[in-house]
Amino acid sequence: MRKFIVYIAVSADGYIARPDGDVEWLNRRPRSIDYGIGAFYSSIDTILWGRKTYDMALGFEKKGVVPTAFDPKLKHYVFSRRPPKRPPAAVQFVKGPVRKFIERLRSEPGKNVWVMGGASLIASLLDVGAIDEFDIHMIPVFIGNGIPLIAPKRRDVLLQLLESKSYEDGVVRLRYEVV
Repeated sequence: MRKFIVYIAVSADGYIARPDGDVEWLNRRPRSIDYGIGAFYSSIDTILWGRKTYDMALGFEKKGVVPTAFDPKLKHYVFSRRPPKRPPAAVQFVKGPVRKFIERLRSEPGKNVWVMGGASLIASLLDVGAIDEFDIHMIPVFIGNGIPLIAPKRRDVLLQLLESKSYEDGVVRLRYEVV
């Protein structure tokens, strides 16, 4: 059965971005370390995006940071109440009930699903019991303030550690299963 996995980096103080969405602090990592992304990427065939994360990826594409943010070999679903008039060809927008969409996607054959983020999407998926694992890369930097991994709400999410790995540059990878 395909899993829904949040594969994400956080600062040492638990933020996925600065308050304005800036993630420049992530670009200071050495490009010579894979951090497991190669194996992870080959295990997925679908990416779920929140609207703000989608807009940020479009910005990276326009600046030439990445040639294309939306790999045409993968399915891309963006959750938004207001889809744009002309989205990229490889992207589909979802604006209906999250639970129904997730149940349909989970029942389809395929590889695992990457929950790209952001915090609101992760929270919404947690609230409907859709997330199976968190694969978190803790970057050894404090940014002081920012967007948390999960949008605030009073909830407890119990986790079971599957694996931990430290890298020579101080990054720590923590893989958890949602209990």
